[in-house]
Amino acid sequence: MIYTTLLNIAVFQGTVLGFIILKSSIFNSNSNKYLAYLLFTLSIILLNHVFEVENVLTTYPFLHFIDNIEWIFLLPPFLFLFIINRIDKIVKNKQKFYWYFIPFVFSVLLNIARDLDHVAGFYTIPESSIYLFKILGLIHLILAVTFIPFLICYCYFLTRYLKDPQEKKWIITLLTIISSSIFAFLIIYLTSLFIQFDLSATMSILALAATFIIHWTSYMGIYKYKLAKNKEAVYNFLNHDLTISYGNSQILEDTRVEEYRESITADNPYFQKLELLFKEQHIYTDSTLNREKVAEKLGISAGYLSQIVNTITGDNFANYINCYRVEAVKEMISNPEYENYNLLAMGLESGFTSKTTFYKAFKKVTGQTPNEYKNASK
Repeated sequence: MIYTTLLNIAVFQGTVLGFIILKSSIFNSNSNKYLAYLLFTLSIILLNHVFEVENVLTTYPFLHFIDNIEWIFLLPPFLFLFIINRIDKIVKNKQKFYWYFIPFVFSVLLNIARDLDHVAGFYTIPESSIYLFKILGLIHLILAVTFIPFLICYCYFLTRYLKDPQEKKWIITLLTIISSSIFAFLIIYLTSLFIQFDLSATMSILALAATFIIHWTSYMGIYKYKLAKNKEAVYNFLNHDLTISYGNSQILEDTRVEEYRESITADNPYFQKLELLFKEQHIYTDSTLNREKVAEKLGISAGYLSQIVNTITGDNFANYINCYRVEAVKEMISNPEYENYNLLAMGLESGFTSKTTFYKAFKKVTGQTPNEYKNASK
């Protein structure tokens, strides 16, 4: 059947694309991982629909646990987290993300409780349980008609913080397509509570819309370079990494990685900007500094930042930061202004988070402990 074939292709494509986004250093970032989770959720929703169309649940009843979960409650939070991780960090710091998963957790627990009560009661459920589940079901319905629209509207509100016009246009389009499908589902579901009609035709249309979302995200997100800032890296990824044959995959992959690394030199504009951030703004003194924060400042993906640092310095990003911190401590040791500071205070002032990491990094960079270095410099 052509219809189920299209759905199965979309499930496969959404799953593969999600893994590519999570595993490839080119696309890997805090925001993109939530887009991957969004694609996984859409794939599961489509898979449930395929099971229903093909009567798989009748043959394999143990798969009912997948069907009983209200996966739609995950779409707004993942969409929200994808957007908010692409905006200014000041806005992000005000958010408590776990609240947005409460409706999903509530729906899962409610469905589990219903199943357990159904099994325990052997179809003779006490009247008190019936009233309890009616109340909980009403809460569940209220959450659906309030939480989902609120979070989607909030997503639209947050798009004003997006700085790149092209990125903003793409994300608003993605948000509009997904939110339209979700609202259509809510309207159809609420209507079915009052008017009895066959949902199969409308659900099929929504399923096709979900396949379109996955295909469109694949095209616009990867091919049009909206998930990764570095177009050269994406071009190499599309034209080389995805065409690696199974027989010679490791050899070809290693060769292409080396070819790509050779194209990155110390003149790379992002590396030059990175050096300025460390040498002039001393951002390494921020103990919470990580790869994602620096990548955000540079306007590139975290994966591409790692590739730049690894290729040019021959070291990883953590050691790159620690080298600057160690140099800062060495300057403090030789500076009379810091003679009243103990060594640990110097390390913490330079951005290290603990005595252990400070001493370990210092010994790795200089070959001496901080005490040995201080005594030798007298």
